[in-house]
Amino acid sequence: MLRSVDVTNVLLGLFFVFLASGLPIFLVLGMTALVLFWVDGQPLISVAQKVVDQFNSDTLMAVPFFVIAATFMQRGGVAAALVDFAGAWTGRLRGSLGLVCVLGCAMFGAVSGSSVATALAMGTILVPAMLSRNYERPFALGVVAGSGTLGILIPPSLAMILYAIIAEESVPRLFIAGLVPGLIQTFIFALYVMWYAHRHNYPREKALSRQEFIRVNLRALPALAVPVIIAVGIYGGVVTISEAAAFAAVVVLIVSASVYKGFTWRESIGVMGDAMKSGASILVIVATALVFGHWMTEAGGPARIVKFIVDNDFSAWQFLLAINGILLIMGMFLEGASIMLITLPLLVPVLKPLGIDPVHFAVIIVINLELALVTPPVGLNLYVLSGITKAPMSEAIKGVTPFIVLLIGLLLVVTYVPELSLWLPNLVYGAR
Repeated sequence: MLRSVDVTNVLLGLFFVFLASGLPIFLVLGMTALVLFWVDGQPLISVAQKVVDQFNSDTLMAVPFFVIAATFMQRGGVAAALVDFAGAWTGRLRGSLGLVCVLGCAMFGAVSGSSVATALAMGTILVPAMLSRNYERPFALGVVAGSGTLGILIPPSLAMILYAIIAEESVPRLFIAGLVPGLIQTFIFALYVMWYAHRHNYPREKALSRQEFIRVNLRALPALAVPVIIAVGIYGGVVTISEAAAFAAVVVLIVSASVYKGFTWRESIGVMGDAMKSGASILVIVATALVFGHWMTEAGGPARIVKFIVDNDFSAWQFLLAINGILLIMGMFLEGASIMLITLPLLVPVLKPLGIDPVHFAVIIVINLELALVTPPVGLNLYVLSGITKAPMSEAIKGVTPFIVLLIGLLLVVTYVPELSLWLPNLVYGAR
């Protein structure tokens, strides 16, 4: 058997070699773990057994269902109903289409749990609408890319589910921890959009008649009811997280096909097939990451980090500042789920010795993942918006920069004011 130090060095060396080769992240994690199983004399059948054990998780099964729900929302007309609803309430404000984008992304994220799906759905509708009203294209791209990140902070959140699986935390507690920071982010983004719109004299939209106002609100009720039902079910303890996700997928399917008629029932089979492919790819990454994390722990990686921190007398605020800096840099080159699955097996065991609440740390991680979605050169939301509008990436980067600054400010406040993340879960579930 290899010594702990040898195993750790081999693991890290293999990991960075595979990562530098440009392999997909699930192959990087899986091949690293596979080689170490072989080098350490473990039977390879144990790799398959470990993967099966990791899949035997009620929480993990929520992931594909939320992906399916997000795909149905994106293609089924739900996004358009939410946009019309937000527009009905904000149309008289200057630059209201930008405000509609912020509010629409928050509402869409309250069901989908996905930032990319949120940015894609809202960008398809709102970017052409803003351009037709003479909004600057960088601003239109930036507000959608930035606001789209709300999809992984406002519950339910796929990122929070992945964190819960790796850190063995309560999903409902994590969901509710993201609510206050998510509302704060929505508020500061909305304030910036209104300030920018006044500064550039963007137009107001025509006010709806009373009859049209009522019609738009009634039409949006099915879409608005979904997040309420999910929240009541999860926080009331009526259903498990996977049951809530499955229910959300079914309800969004019915609403999309029957109410909004975004696709026919026959076409829904193809939509579900696309969603299942996306969900399966996430599950493969999670499974290989959990095996990788198991070996990282067995190799003593977290224990060595804890020892280093204790020996060098690091404080919690210094640790969090360093982690935020590291994650910001990683977010420029890796997508969010990969960052989480690579780093959490190392970082979670360090939290207790430093007195950091894992729920608070989850919100810090997710805001860092939001930044990863909009920071070049690998910000997925930037690629999504550039792709659907055929706009140069430079314009998307220019437009999203103010939102990056706002997100960094939010990150620092949430990092050093833990009550913003912990007050609501402690109120609902009790302090720990």
